[in-house]
Amino acid sequence: MSLYAIGDVQGCYEALQDLLNVIRFDPARDRLWFAGDLVARGPDSLAVLRLVKSLGTAAETVLGNHDLHLLAAHHGVATPKKKDRTQPILDAADRHELLDWLQHRPLLLADDTQDCVLTHAGIPPGWSLDDSRRRAREVETALQGPDAHLFFADMYGNEPARWSDDLRGTTRLRVITNSLTRMRLIEPDGTLDFLYKEDLAGIPPGFHPWYEHPNPSLRVGRVLFGHWAALGGSTGQPRFVALDTGCVWGGHLRAYRIEDGQLFASRRGCSSC
Repeated sequence: MSLYAIGDVQGCYEALQDLLNVIRFDPARDRLWFAGDLVARGPDSLAVLRLVKSLGTAAETVLGNHDLHLLAAHHGVATPKKKDRTQPILDAADRHELLDWLQHRPLLLADDTQDCVLTHAGIPPGWSLDDSRRRAREVETALQGPDAHLFFADMYGNEPARWSDDLRGTTRLRVITNSLTRMRLIEPDGTLDFLYKEDLAGIPPGFHPWYEHPNPSLRVGRVLFGHWAALGGSTGQPRFVALDTGCVWGGHLRAYRIEDGQLFASRRGCSSC
């Protein structure tokens, strides 16, 4: 049995199918972890959702920011972005089945045997693995509860941009969600920046990637994440594994075999992107 972590698919169904052929994925034997953002920007987010859902216990995904925006649109508290190309999901006959499944996905996956953790954007500085699990579960409880639409209504916004244990209510949930699904840069005092999306060469003075911030509380061997395509799949640090290689932007889709760290790439990129 092998466990593979796969980067942001973003609706690139053909590239995903090709990558599964490359790794010779067998759902009776292997497991897949997806880094979130199954949907948006690519040509067939509907087919991606249907495929990953159909794999049952052989596949799991964390939620990414694009997944959450789709769910907010599903609940009527956000407008689907035309460039996300997710309207076919909202028009599909199996819309409610698919999006109820998506809404019940976690924000964090961990494997203690393999000593690794996966979230869409990473683990914020100062958070231990236990902290991260508990805080992710707070958001998951809100997402899966009867008042999920209230969570989505208050989900948007960049403030507060710094974690505090004193945060409460929807503000606390917003900071947890932003940290696990939108984080890229950080200031020395722990303030997060959610606007920068480019590569490391252009980082503004005073900021650095979240994974370069010291975090002695995070006692886990490897942190896997997606979200930051401009990294090109490399952090320069073996402990931090960047999975998003920009398939939807002309790159290829990546799989990382967790037991030995071997990398695989789809032979084709994303068509019609």
